[in-house]
Amino acid sequence: MSEEKKRPTPNFYWSILSMRCPRCRKGPMYKDANPYRNLSLKHISDMHENCPVCNQKYDMEPGFWYGTGYVSYALAVAISVASFVAWWVLIGVSVSDNRVMYWFITNTVLLIVSQPWMMRMSRVIYMRFFVSYDPDFDKTRPKEFQ
Repeated sequence: MSEEKKRPTPNFYWSILSMRCPRCRKGPMYKDANPYRNLSLKHISDMHENCPVCNQKYDMEPGFWYGTGYVSYALAVAISVASFVAWWVLIGVSVSDNRVMYWFITNTVLLIVSQPWMMRMSRVIYMRFFVSYDPDFDKTRPKEFQ
């Protein structure tokens, strides 16, 4: 009897951080991996139509990406809370010498600079709500909507 070789499952968290397809966790979701490469910001959300590895359709239905606003909001809140805790631990919080205002300005700059990354990451996370990992992605058809 021949034993079927078992492929290792790609890491869930690494596939999110590297912005890979949720179905195969191998194919890139975006045409350019670096959101900051093109500073004109016109091509930040340029995605492949389908995954180059498993052929999963990314834009599953008209208006599909509207829900990413909620995910982007949650990411912005998480970044703000983390920066506030870091500021509190490292610098301290006091209203008498405007340290809270300095944190607010620093946090605003941090959110503006991280916006291209947050927009892409919100799409990656949002798509994971609808498409799950398929270990047999090369033998089965991708999930279709519409």
